[in-house]
Amino acid sequence: MHLKNNFKHLSFKRLPVFRQPYIFAPQHNNMKKSVSFLLTLTIAACSFAQDVTVKDLKKDAEKSIKKDDKDTSNQTWKKGGLFNLNINQGSLSNWSAGGEKFSFSLNAFLNVFAFYKKDKNYWDNSLDLAYGIVNTTSLGKRKSSDRIDFTSKYGYALSKHLNVATLLNVRSQFARGFAYAKTTNDDDTALLTSKTLMPAYILLSLGLDYKPAGNFSLFLSPATARWVIVADDLLAPLYSVPVEKNARQEFGAFASANLLQKIGANMTFKSKMDLFSNYKSNPKNVDIFWTNVLAAKITRYINFTLNFDMIYDDDTQNVNPAKGPAPQLLQLMGLGFAYNFNAKKP
Repeated sequence: MHLKNNFKHLSFKRLPVFRQPYIFAPQHNNMKKSVSFLLTLTIAACSFAQDVTVKDLKKDAEKSIKKDDKDTSNQTWKKGGLFNLNINQGSLSNWSAGGEKFSFSLNAFLNVFAFYKKDKNYWDNSLDLAYGIVNTTSLGKRKSSDRIDFTSKYGYALSKHLNVATLLNVRSQFARGFAYAKTTNDDDTALLTSKTLMPAYILLSLGLDYKPAGNFSLFLSPATARWVIVADDLLAPLYSVPVEKNARQEFGAFASANLLQKIGANMTFKSKMDLFSNYKSNPKNVDIFWTNVLAAKITRYINFTLNFDMIYDDDTQNVNPAKGPAPQLLQLMGLGFAYNFNAKKP
């Protein structure tokens, strides 16, 4: 059928025959020539048809190969992270201007992420870990930062920028923490305020995720469950957790805004703000968890970082009960070793 279709564009004209009624040999020779010509033409047409067919098959094969290559090279996972370590040390001896005889501080920060996207489905995972200590001659060893923050969000696209999503967030800390207050003798007293994984905040939410750009997302949910877990009877009252249950369950509205902005060629700014309103108790008192990291690349392995965190929860008691609930603030600034890594394609 394919060869037949290729013959359609060919037109055959009847070849002229010189009639010689009295001489038969030349007529026979002309017939031979005509048959030879037709045979040659047929072979040429077949060769042309075969050439066209081969070319078509080659083109189809190339198209198929290119399409397959594009599909298999489509990366569905994007992984990476940043590790930052700042170390400072100082010592004084017979220093007339005064100061600490010895001081040492260490702050470490790790952020890792794994993002998955295929068709209309996506799954974002991020983990922030931070720990810091300060050790001085007069004050001894104290924590300067301590955070565990894990977020996992799965979504399905409803439109180009709007998704329906479910979100899981777990937030806690590594080690024991103390609040320090002055006594009447101007001495420091240490009040135990936290332990390993106490308190622990677990949040589960279902809502809409709006992503107008690749570096910003806004998650909104009118139906969110949150648990505050403190498995220590001495610490539980500090977080309004019933002693006999060691956990407090809340239900309310939740919003989370995330921004990752590149500033120039060597600077990035990351910000995350979580807002939660408890329908069961004082919904107008919105809990706030806001963390910010500004990182500037000095050299390949040297970074300048500036951290600023703010937490407000009216269910968390203040170190000074007379002041009532107040914002909790943390600020860190350092220059140190940094390593930015990206995992290979799976």
